[in-house]
Amino acid sequence: MRRPLFNSILAVAASATLIAGCGSSGQGSPSGPKAIKLWTHAAGNPEELATVLQIIKDFNASQKEYQIVHEAFPQGAYNDAVTGAATAGKLPCLLDADGPVVPNWAWAKYLTPLNLPQSTTDKFLPSTVGKYRDTIYAIGHFDAAVGVYGRKSVLKKYGIRIPTTDMPWTLQEFDAALVKLKNEGKFDYALDLGTGGGGEWWPYAFSPLLQSFGGDLIERSSMTTAEGALNGPAAVKWGEWWQSLFQRKLANPREATDRVAFLNGKAALAWNGNWGAPDAIKKYGDDLLFLPPPDLGAGPKIGGASWQWAITSSCKEQDGARKYLEFSLNPKYIAQFSNKIGLIPATEEAAALTDKYKQGGQLRMFADYSRKFATVRPPTPAYPVISSVFEKATQDIMNGSAVKARLDAAVDEIDANVASNGNYGF
Repeated sequence: MRRPLFNSILAVAASATLIAGCGSSGQGSPSGPKAIKLWTHAAGNPEELATVLQIIKDFNASQKEYQIVHEAFPQGAYNDAVTGAATAGKLPCLLDADGPVVPNWAWAKYLTPLNLPQSTTDKFLPSTVGKYRDTIYAIGHFDAAVGVYGRKSVLKKYGIRIPTTDMPWTLQEFDAALVKLKNEGKFDYALDLGTGGGGEWWPYAFSPLLQSFGGDLIERSSMTTAEGALNGPAAVKWGEWWQSLFQRKLANPREATDRVAFLNGKAALAWNGNWGAPDAIKKYGDDLLFLPPPDLGAGPKIGGASWQWAITSSCKEQDGARKYLEFSLNPKYIAQFSNKIGLIPATEEAAALTDKYKQGGQLRMFADYSRKFATVRPPTPAYPVISSVFEKATQDIMNGSAVKARLDAAVDEIDANVASNGNYGF
């Protein structure tokens, strides 16, 4: 999972070299096709960029009215480029955005509603459709999913039931399994949670555990307060359990950033995404299990939403941009993204065109987990702040802070930001 750069989301300026000469759309020659500018974050990902360029090439060859002209940025500079270009009035017509960013950019009036047919969007995983106030502003070709990595031989040895999608581990089963694996096994830790990472991994990976307890990052019916959602009884229960994982030494609070504990046999289980599957398969082969998330009381939950495509509100050729976007949603291109970068195809029709995610495919379970269990991060412009606040609070609780007091403080930070921005349109 590539982490979104929320620390720069509210930036109001970017390097002049990144935005110089960029406009909402070029006009092309008087007799030629109309130029439509497209920006992507994929400069540092050659496989992803290759698919984007293939779509552009095919679209440009398919008609004569429009010409897509692309510019690729390294991910580390991308959000600054977008926010800087927005301030300067120089956004392109088409751009990609990390899913949780979409509501913020829609609220800031960078984006325009897509107005795609419902018959099209209904085919997509809900987590790949970016919304703000129930209006669709973005759509993506792929998503990612998290599960529990394990080994058949290990679970059998210690008499631990192998969970299924229909019957995942309960909180009691999951906790008992972790205790048994730590106390009776030859492992440093029962569970590798990826605590060595930072940034968006924390809310993406760990807020679903909070949600599975029955809490949340914000009260979603109003989107105006975190009171009761992030500091209510269910959230406190989650925080106490989360803290206990480290107090009982079931998980390592300083896990290596390269996520090798499970691969090296130092951890019995791992909470990891499908992007880690190739290395795990290479290591353990047929002994490997990709297990569903546990049900901690309010149902199994995992995070959802990856990079998505949007049309800017300043685009002067919105019809052409929309035609390109609809062209790009062909199942063959969605499947091509999946085959090249390993993520979950956004539609079932596209999944059927892949080896790994089709019915019976080696990674099919991740597509099922995404469809059944994915909970998008709150679709509010406040999310960049929520993300940062939750990361720090979760780390503090892991390191011993009083649970209720720390969650109360997190709620105060979030609510203050929401109030100072007029509830972000809610």
